[in-house]
Amino acid sequence: MEDITFDFRGHSWRLSAGRAVYWKAENTLIVADLHVGKSAHFRKAGIAVPANIVQEDLYRLQRLITQYRPLRIIVVGDMFHSSANNEVQYFKLWRQQFPHIIFDLVTGNHDIMDPAVYASLDIRLHDFLEMQDIYFIHDAEDKPAVLSSYVLSGHIHPGVRMVGYGRQSLRLPCFYFGAEVAVLPAFSEFTGTYTMEREPAAEVFVIAERKVLRV
Repeated sequence: MEDITFDFRGHSWRLSAGRAVYWKAENTLIVADLHVGKSAHFRKAGIAVPANIVQEDLYRLQRLITQYRPLRIIVVGDMFHSSANNEVQYFKLWRQQFPHIIFDLVTGNHDIMDPAVYASLDIRLHDFLEMQDIYFIHDAEDKPAVLSSYVLSGHIHPGVRMVGYGRQSLRLPCFYFGAEVAVLPAFSEFTGTYTMEREPAAEVFVIAERKVLRV
């Protein structure tokens, strides 16, 4: 999967078309909003959705691990979707391939399983994380009122509406870097997108098929 190097606020990040950020200085892969269990949750409610969504998402994560070889993965919230189901068991089997990788989950509004379940998956839980001068939190609205660190968040599944010829338009997921807050794209492809209102100085990178494009 292609990526692009982005130097920002004294840090160098690789933004991947796989919907992830690789932080080389920390040998850390950063993702948000995996929503493991969401498709099973919908099927249980009688809503017909494909059964292989979680397999495809985790295969993409596996490819990113192979590409960057991180020692740590930070999930910026909503790693799972509501209560435990068979997709969580699938994740448990998948997780066993990478016993050497630390998984840190900054809990989101959908991460509501019993802490014992996360422990059984070898996942460490945090309300927030700080590394160097980066403050990780799921919803940027929950950050402290006074904060000197730069915020890296998820939650809103950011997207950009691209307009083409003949008034055709397409909404694409994006990485959004504002003056004080960055928002990562949802890792799972089984999510919608929220069209961002762009700040004048914001840096935006759209994910189009297997490319990352600065817009």
